[in-house]
Amino acid sequence: MNLTNAFLMAMLPLVSAAQTQSPAGPALPSIAVPKTTDVLVIQTPKRGVTFQQVMDVIPAEIRATVNLYLDGKIRQWYSRGDGKGIVFLIDAKTEDEARTIIESLPLEKEQLMDTQYIPVGPLMPLRSLVGPGGMAPQQ
Repeated sequence: MNLTNAFLMAMLPLVSAAQTQSPAGPALPSIAVPKTTDVLVIQTPKRGVTFQQVMDVIPAEIRATVNLYLDGKIRQWYSRGDGKGIVFLIDAKTEDEARTIIESLPLEKEQLMDTQYIPVGPLMPLRSLVGPGGMAPQQ
């Protein structure tokens, strides 16, 4: 079995479990929940916030984000491809830890941004490719 087939086979239980609905939402096996290693943060200007309001704060925002990057708190940051905001990958183990970091930024302090937090971690189906003891199975 090649690597692609092994990956697809590993994903099938997750897809079928995700399609099983319960009153609380989709049911995922507990093994499918990764340990949080980072938090993806997506920010967009709040409705009614003008371009000028954002630009007035941008010099302070840039200084603050550079300092967080140099301190290792911001791993990566991007402009959204649709031009509607920014995306950060924050070195945080919880959403609350990421929230504390983001709330220190000027745009957030001025309450100009809507912010979404998404904890992320390792791609769990890859565990099935690594046999017992942490070694990849031989083909």
